[in-house]
Amino acid sequence: MHFPRIPRPASAMAFLALGAMGSNACAHGGHPMPVYGSFFDGFMHPLSGPDHLAAMLAVGLWSALSARRAGAQLLWAPAGFAALLLAGAVLGLRGAATAAVEPMIATSLLLGGLLLASRLRMPGPAAALGVGVFALFHGLAHGHELAGGGSAWQTLAGMLAATALLHCVGLAAGWTLRRRGAWLARAAGAGVAALGAAQLLQLA
Repeated sequence: MHFPRIPRPASAMAFLALGAMGSNACAHGGHPMPVYGSFFDGFMHPLSGPDHLAAMLAVGLWSALSARRAGAQLLWAPAGFAALLLAGAVLGLRGAATAAVEPMIATSLLLGGLLLASRLRMPGPAAALGVGVFALFHGLAHGHELAGGGSAWQTLAGMLAATALLHCVGLAAGWTLRRRGAWLARAAGAGVAALGAAQLLQLA
């Protein structure tokens, strides 16, 4: 199976987005509590939150860069992330406790960045479970924000669509960089890890 060649602008856009995230040092303090009411509101939220944007792009990048070959193994981590993001959001909507959400989101950035920088290979199910555990807390944060909204399920559908889009952008950029630009992938991973470490220090 051959993965289609992706134009360089796709990878450039992904890494510009990653680089822009350094300006925010708090997992959810960079933008006011949004007012949710539509699919579009939900779609835009992960794109405007630097923590979620970084995590979702990093998952796609890492999956592409660490895969041995093109195929279903590319999708284990993105699928695991999306599935447990949904599970966490449902729990958040039902009022589950969110005391550990901020530290876990920050930790997900730290570890996700290290995985990306190292291009560590993991079996598919382990990769899905590993990123899924942290996605659960991203979902809890979303669900907690959605609680009480009149269009929570439509908004959640928008969030999942944005998540899938960001994973695809990360996969495309990572595949482009498999044989060239390895230093750029490592730099992006180091940047995501640094963002997570900064958030953890602020929360300490």
